[in-house]
Parts: sequence; structure tokens; C-alpha cells
Amino acid sequence: MLNEQRAELTQLSLQRTKLRIWVRSRLWAQVIIAMVLGLCAGFLLGPGGGLVPAATAKTLGAWLALPGKLFLALIAIVLVPLVFSSIVGGLAGAPSNEAMRKVGIRLGLFILTTTAAAAWIGVTLTQMFQPGRGISLPPAAMDPAPADIESFDFKMLPDLVVGVLPSNPAASVIEGDLLAIVILALLAGVASMQIQPAKAAPFLAVLDSVMSLSMTIVKWAMLLTPLAVFGFMAQLMMQIGLDSLLGLASYVATVLLGLALLFAVYGVLLQVLGRTSFKAFLGAAGETLLLAFSTSSSSAVMPSTIQAARRLNVPNDVASLVVPVGATMNMAGTALYQSVAILFLAQMSDVALGSAEIFLLVGTLVVSSIGAPGTPGVSIAILASVAAGFGIPAEGLVIILGVDRLLDMCRTVVNVTGDLTATTLLRGSIEHTAQP
Repeated sequence: MLNEQRAELTQLSLQRTKLRIWVRSRLWAQVIIAMVLGLCAGFLLGPGGGLVPAATAKTLGAWLALPGKLFLALIAIVLVPLVFSSIVGGLAGAPSNEAMRKVGIRLGLFILTTTAAAAWIGVTLTQMFQPGRGISLPPAAMDPAPADIESFDFKMLPDLVVGVLPSNPAASVIEGDLLAIVILALLAGVASMQIQPAKAAPFLAVLDSVMSLSMTIVKWAMLLTPLAVFGFMAQLMMQIGLDSLLGLASYVATVLLGLALLFAVYGVLLQVLGRTSFKAFLGAAGETLLLAFSTSSSSAVMPSTIQAARRLNVPNDVASLVVPVGATMNMAGTALYQSVAILFLAQMSDVALGSAEIFLLVGTLVVSSIGAPGTPGVSIAILASVAAGFGIPAEGLVIILGVDRLLDMCRTVVNVTGDLTATTLLRGSIEHTAQP
């Protein structure tokens, strides 16, 4: 009897050891566990559980989110050099200008097509389900948006196009203007292909070293991933609570349904055009998507996205070029969210939009989404500007702000999926023998 108990204990110990080793060797498992634990801890400490006062919960949330903030800070340190060196290296590694022109044209068409399609999906679902009907606007005193928000005006488009050029590269680096940095990197990469290889070699060697150093720091940051996910999820649940989610159930459900449809569209493109099964895609990119969900920043997970693209057999030069550009300009999930949100605000305010206005709205969202910084919360600023341009009151923003963080996490997953879909579709655009 005693021997049987010892054998059972030994077997149980071996199973626990195997499980511990299995979890430690799989980042995605650690992220899922941290996500579940974070949600539970946030519910118990937040308005739902009521274990601690609201002021104490706010303080605890800030401390729990500290590892996540450190993670984002480490990524922010190397983001500019990583983006610049990745794009320049990808361009310089191309066999010809014709190959890069082919990649650029195809990537541009992919971004424009998917972003426009995403905006139309959002418009169609919102008109179908009418989530804003029956919801009253809050008092004007609760308006979170500044009174002097400037509306988006297509007459300003030429000036905006010229304005994206980095006239002061040093200022762009200091301010973290990722779009300007991407444009500067594209110019530098194309220029490096035009000069003599001997003159470009020292510059490219320095950038290669910069990329290696940046990726090393990224690996250090990835060690904080489970703690970062736990803290972010706990803070999220402590801030919004279940009541906020239930109060805006129809709005949240409409956005999530649209994002799910767009996610499915990417899956079909991967299967049909990319010759990649969705199961294989999730196996290669699952960790990256979970990280994108927890951080709400496609820019922060850019290094992980590049690594996921390599696991999808995307050549290194294609991944290093397409992913940074996609993380900056490929924001189809954001366009879909904004189309639902702005029509939701219009329905709450009883502002009727005709077919021509909706068509113009879609075009505006496509333009405003492309080039939007891939950082948390930026969609609200864009949304306020576009809403002002269509005469929609900004008071309703206070209603959707409560659940914006959750929806931001979901649309970031879709944006990153779009970046990886683009790299997968473009992986055969450059004929070479380089290994991914």
C-alpha cells in the first residue's frame, strides 16, 4: 500500500515537472495563463469584486501594470533604430529595383483594398444592427474632447501629403514620428541601391550591427511578457468592470463581429493566395497575436511580428521591409472600428448621413487610418477629428471611451494579422536564394 502511494506521488511529481517544462518552453501558454489570471485578479480587485476601495484599486492597477510599461519602454528605446535598419536592410538586400517596385505596388494595393473593405464592413454592420439607437447622449459637461477639434478636410490633403516628408529627421526621431522615420528609411534604402556597393557597404554594416543590438534588447524585453500581460489585463478589468461591457453590449458586439469577419477574410487570403493553412499561420503567429492583444500596439510587437513572418517562410529582406511599413500604414482593423464608432455616435445623436456622405466617410477613414501611429489610444483622436468633419457631436465619445481599451486590443490583433498576411502574400515577389 505504501509503495503504491509512493508510486502515485512519484508519477504525479513527474507529470507536474513535465507540465512545468512544457509551459516554460511555450511563451503562448504563459501568455494565456497570465491573461486568465489577470482577468480574475482584475475582477476581484475592481468594481465587480469590491475587495478593495476604488482609490486603492487604482493604485494597485498602476503597480500591476508596471512590468507592461517597462516592456513597452524597452521596445520604444529600440523601435526607431530597429524600423530604420530593417527597412534599409530589406531594400538593400533586394536583387533589383524592379523587384522592390513590384513589392511596393502590391503592398500599396493590399493596404488600400483591405482598408477600404474593412471600412465598408463596419458601415454595413452598423447600418444593419443600429447599435446606437435607444442610447442617450451624456451631458455636454462630460465631453472629453477639446472644443477646438479640427475636422478632417480633403482640401488640406495636398498639404498633408507634403507634410509627411521628414523635413527635420532629428526632430522626427526625438518625437517618435514613425511614419516620417519609415519614409526616411525608404529614401535611404533606395538611395543605397543607387550608389556604388563599396560606398554603401560601411553604412549597411553599421545598420546590420544596430539591428542585431536592437533585437538583443527585444529579447530581454520578451522576458517580461507574461508579467506584462498579467498586469495589463488586471488593470483593464479593474478600470472598465463588467457593467461597462454589458451597458454597451450591442456596440461592442458589432465591432467584434466586424473584426471577426475581417480576420476571416485574412484567413481566406492566406489559404487561397498565400497557400498557407490557417492552422499553420496560428502556429507560427499565435504568440505574436496574443502579445498584440495584451499590448494594444502593433509597433510594440513589430520585432515579434518579423520573427513570426520568418517562421512563415517569408524571406528576411521581405519581412524586414513589409512588416515595419505595414505596422505604420496597414490599419484595416482601425478603419473598421472607426466606421462603426462614428456611425454609432451619429445614431445616438440622430444625425442622418446620406449615401454620398457615407461614401465620403469611408474615404476619409481610409486616408486617416493609413499612417496612424500603431500605439494605444490613437484611434480616439482620429475619431474625434473625423466626427467633427461630419457634424457629429463629440459628447458621445465619453460613452465609448470606457470600452475602447478592450476594442483597441482586438483591432490590434487584426492589424497585426493583416501585416503578416501581406508578408505571406508577398514572400514570392522577390526571386532570390536567401534563406528566411
